[in-house]
Amino acid sequence: MVSAALVMSSATVTMNSALAETLTIATVNNGDMITMKELSDDFTSQHPNIELQWVTLEENILRQRVTTDVATKGGQYDVMTIGTYEVPIWAKQGWLTELDNLGDDYDVDDLLPAIRSGLSMNNKLFAAPFYGESSMVMYRTDLMEKAGLEMPKAPTWSFIRKAAKAMTDKEAGIYGMCLRGKAGWGENIALITSMSNSFGARWYDKNWKPQFNTQEWKDTLQYYVDVMEESGPPGSSANGFNENLALFQTGKCGIWIDATVAGAFVTNENDSEVADKVGFALAPDNGLGKRGNWLWAWTLAVPSSSKKSDAAMKFISWATSKKYSALVASKKGWAKVPPRTRTSLYENPEYMNAAPFAQITLDSIASADPTNPTVKPVPYVGVQFVAIPEFQGIGTAVGQQFSAALTGTMTVDQALNNSQRLVERAMRKARYPK
Repeated sequence: MVSAALVMSSATVTMNSALAETLTIATVNNGDMITMKELSDDFTSQHPNIELQWVTLEENILRQRVTTDVATKGGQYDVMTIGTYEVPIWAKQGWLTELDNLGDDYDVDDLLPAIRSGLSMNNKLFAAPFYGESSMVMYRTDLMEKAGLEMPKAPTWSFIRKAAKAMTDKEAGIYGMCLRGKAGWGENIALITSMSNSFGARWYDKNWKPQFNTQEWKDTLQYYVDVMEESGPPGSSANGFNENLALFQTGKCGIWIDATVAGAFVTNENDSEVADKVGFALAPDNGLGKRGNWLWAWTLAVPSSSKKSDAAMKFISWATSKKYSALVASKKGWAKVPPRTRTSLYENPEYMNAAPFAQITLDSIASADPTNPTVKPVPYVGVQFVAIPEFQGIGTAVGQQFSAALTGTMTVDQALNNSQRLVERAMRKARYPK
């Protein structure tokens, strides 16, 4: 005989299940986001009436899908992982919900001012930073020593090329230089635009005229193509962050210039075969006053089309809180805590002692100025991107030209001439200057 208590318990479970809200979370397949998913049982145990459905995508695909969904008010996602490029533009369009219910203990004032300001409009927060980053040089200390060289804290591009060539041993499967080659405004364009700033190049002059037909851009793209031909791995035009991370972790890469967030993954002995042989330096320069590093934050936001904004804000509060940092530290170690969003993290000696890349991260972010990103004056804001709505399409189109130059299917001059024409055409269509 089935007891009345058992029937009641079963009914209660059924009722709770029926009342549960399911949040659909779109995120990128980076290591920190995978950790967030792994630890999300902590959130659901605290919120038994909220279930989580994860959509984890490669960076370019994520951007395409969330942009389409938010622009059409599709309502497919309740929480979106987006970046500092999208937040101010989408908030102005009314596509994002203000994060005004993160809880009394969230401590918004602990968010780093530089990161917080880029995610706010009229002093209202429209996305919460999951992690912040710049870019830096990561290198194999053993290969550098074998080459008879010493990495400066602030290297030049000429030294980097010399070192990459000296560290390359293609017969042994070791490539001196790993750089992003995958086409996309947030992939190869993020890297090459940051490089171009240090070469004296810019996307537009003060009157919004495209500048790809300049010597500074030719110097930038020629350097990129040449160094990858000399010292890069085969198939580099298909490599983004995750592909180059895998190459570096398995000992196939001498120098990798990419996001500072990678520091935790290349120095963790559970992830990296070369964890005890990694050094860090600032992104290179050319003596013109600008380094080749970017400024970015991956954030969590609620699209205005979501009908579950209260539950979504509870999840975002959990994932970007000080308590989440402590949870990651307890499960994975302090070095794996998502970096550079809260002042308190960089005041924590446990984190600073555990993360050999922490100071370089701080210095790299401090040297990136999105309001003054180039040697010559420009009309736009943004270090590795131009903060206008049209840049997503324009940047990816130019990225395809640069990727073709990397594969050798067109010359550097052809890639730059094509870029000049397509950007001129896009700017005319968008009626710039406004």
